[in-house]
Parts: sequence; C-alpha cells; structure tokens
Amino acid sequence: MSDKEKNRIFSWVLPEKISKDLEPLLEFQEKGLSLDELSGLIDRSLVPHLVRYDLPAFQAFFNSFPEQGAEFGAKIALRYNQCVTNWHVSPGGAMLEELCCRALCRLFGLSSSADATFMYCGTYANQQALYMALHRHAEKHGFDLAEKGLKGFARPGELAVVTTGQAHFSLRHAVRILGLGEQSLVFAPVDRNFRLDAGRLKETLDGLRKTKDIFCLCLTAGTTSTGSVDPIRPVVKISRDLGAWLHVDGAYGLAYSLIPECRSLFSGVELADSVSWDPHKQLAVPIPNSLLFVRNRNEFGRMAIYGEYFNRKDDPMPNPGLKSPPSTRPLSVLPLVASLRFQGLKKLRERLRAPVSAIRALNERLKGEPDIELSHEPDTGILCFRLVPPGFPEDSLDELQQRIYEKIVSEGRRSISITRLAGKAVLRLVAVSPNVTEQALAETVLNIREIASREKWW
Repeated sequence: MSDKEKNRIFSWVLPEKISKDLEPLLEFQEKGLSLDELSGLIDRSLVPHLVRYDLPAFQAFFNSFPEQGAEFGAKIALRYNQCVTNWHVSPGGAMLEELCCRALCRLFGLSSSADATFMYCGTYANQQALYMALHRHAEKHGFDLAEKGLKGFARPGELAVVTTGQAHFSLRHAVRILGLGEQSLVFAPVDRNFRLDAGRLKETLDGLRKTKDIFCLCLTAGTTSTGSVDPIRPVVKISRDLGAWLHVDGAYGLAYSLIPECRSLFSGVELADSVSWDPHKQLAVPIPNSLLFVRNRNEFGRMAIYGEYFNRKDDPMPNPGLKSPPSTRPLSVLPLVASLRFQGLKKLRERLRAPVSAIRALNERLKGEPDIELSHEPDTGILCFRLVPPGFPEDSLDELQQRIYEKIVSEGRRSISITRLAGKAVLRLVAVSPNVTEQALAETVLNIREIASREKWW
C-alpha cells in the first residue's frame, strides 16, 4: 500500500467495484483456507473499503477505532463469548454488568435509586424508554399496556410525544414500532442555537393539551446535527406538572457531562425518568455498547418477561435480561470496564476534552471570516457552517455546499458530512477522536476553500 493510499479515509469507489473485490471472500468451498491465506484475502478484498476512523481527517460521524484498554477487554470478551442474559449462563458476566450499571449511575451523579441496562444501540435505548413511558401512562388510564396494547386507550390517536425537529430519527423508529405512527411526534420550537426553547415550551404544551394526550417529553443532550444540548432542568418541573415521562437522549452528548467545564449544560439530567448513552462513540469502545439509565430502578419491571426454564420469576439471582431485550446479549460491559480502568478518569476527561476544545477553537478562528457563515455556537464536538464566497448568488449557496461535500468525499482524503439547518444546506465537521485537532479541522476548512476556488463555480 502506497503512502497516498495509507492516508485515504476510504477507497470511495462505486458499489460495483466493492462487490467485485468482495466476491473471492464469498466463494465458500469444501476445503478451508489457512489463517494466513484468509488474512491475506481479507486484506486484499475488504480492508481497502473500510473507513479509517483513526485518521485526523475523519470528521464526519461519531465512530472511532477501539481505545487500547477497550480493545484488550474486547479480546477477552470474544475469547469467552459469554451470554450475560442471566446468572446461570454467565455468573461473572451477569454480575459484572449489574455492578457496572450501578457504578456508572454514580459516575454520572444519578440517585441511589437509579439503575441501567446495556443495549445494542442508542436507537433501541430510545425505543425502550418510550415503551416504558407509554406503559406507565397506560397505568394512569387503568390498564396494563403489556396485556392490552394500544387498544386499551380510548383514543390512541391522541397519544403524543413532544420533542424538537433536531431529535434523532430513532424516535420515529420508536413510534412506528409502538404502533403510534409518526403523527404522534409533535415538534416544539428551538432557539437560535437549535436547542429546545424552554421559554416557549409551556405555551406549546398548553395548546396541545386540548387535542393531545402527551405521555412523554423527549430532550436531546447532544443533537446529531449540531451537538446542541437541550436545557434539561427547566423541563423537569414542566414534565412533572404535566404528568409526562421525561426522557433524555444522551447517546452522543452525555459523556461530555464528565468534563467539569461542560457539566452545567447537563444540569438536571439526574432528574430525568430515563437517559440513553452510547459509550461506543466518544469512549471508543467496540460496537455494540449502549446503555439506558432510569431514575427509578423499579421502572425496569415494565420490561420483565419470565420463562419456565430461563429468567424464572422465583429466581433470586441477578438476571440483566429481565431489564431489556434481547434474550441473547454479549459481554459488552467488559470492554467498557477495561477501558475506564486502563485510562483512569483523568485521562478519560482529557480524551473527552480534546475534541470539544478543538471544535470551539475552530469556531473562534472562523468568527469574522468574510466567506464563512457559522450556523451555531458549539456546545460539544460539532460545528456547522456554510462557505459563502463574496458575490456568490444566494439562491445557489445550497448547491455550492452540496458540490463541495461531494467533491471532498470523492477524493477520499477527508470525510465530512452535510446537513440542513433552518432550511439551509450546511457543512458539518465532527470531532470525536482526540486525533481530530484544531489544526486538522482548519486544514479541512482550507481544503473546502481550495475546492470551491479550483472548481470555479462562480
């Protein structure tokens, strides 16, 4: 592999080319390959088309290569291939998961009554949170949701979840799977920084209560487009007065609450009914590694399904599988525990602080630049902006951002993303790995300018 190829984020070839390269790997034959032969085949056919999350120019999404301690833990987990659904299948694994959940509750400052469960991803964590919210709401209506389903509600079409347009699309998955439909999602206004506008929320809710049965308010602690953190504490009282479950989607952002200078952004998170989190993002532990926290551990009883041979109701042993599906669950806890113990909290905070500092420094550097239109003030590790060359037609700026994005991706040396904010196409830079420094981000901005100038689109 040449130096030029080593510095490419990915191959960026058409699917037809990748498919052709992968065909030899899928020729299943009577005679097997040696491990050396298999290694060479994988290196030739697959590896060139995998994304290099470890390079400083990867500034598109929330992925990273495993941290050293996490990789060590993952190797042990893979070697023993434990199913940690309950005590009888893996006493050590089940107990480690239970104890780690309690330790993480303490780490994030949750109450002594809090608990957590490991999940496959933040999407599933958000889905379970909405199910538990609806289950509790059904109790208020006098029936068991697990038994009767939506038909227990007199007017299920009025059920509503209030969030913002910046919330993750997993909420759409959740209301689809719950049978509520996307019409049950109601979007509250956001402020200029794309956070929930808490000052206007009560007015929105007062209007909705005439026609909607609001059972859940969902905030986002680190939106995926801008990394903005919705104000949590002001919404706690509103949700309680309303009698609605308060869920905080912290899949991306919650880890940053461990940095002292960011902690105030997450004030009140300990008072939410549930919180989701993805350690496989900033903490660089192997996928899958997600959690769902609840303020009251008894809420997990809404998920319990007992069996005759497995997870019996009279079994006194710890059974993590009673708190969340699926019934087969990996030892995801070990890579996380190994990573936290290997790094220590001091180094962990340094790891978390580095990308946030890089993004904030870039934001300050770009302020006042005549050809840059900043879209928001960054709360965490994401910055969105538009290149606005002097004299460029306003009605063609969206197309310009799109073409810049497509050109950068096609070159394969950098990875950025594009999104829409307030109806405008904007370029989006993400720093998750400490390898993504201010200088690396600044080089991407320079590359954006060079591409726009070189292509002479105006």
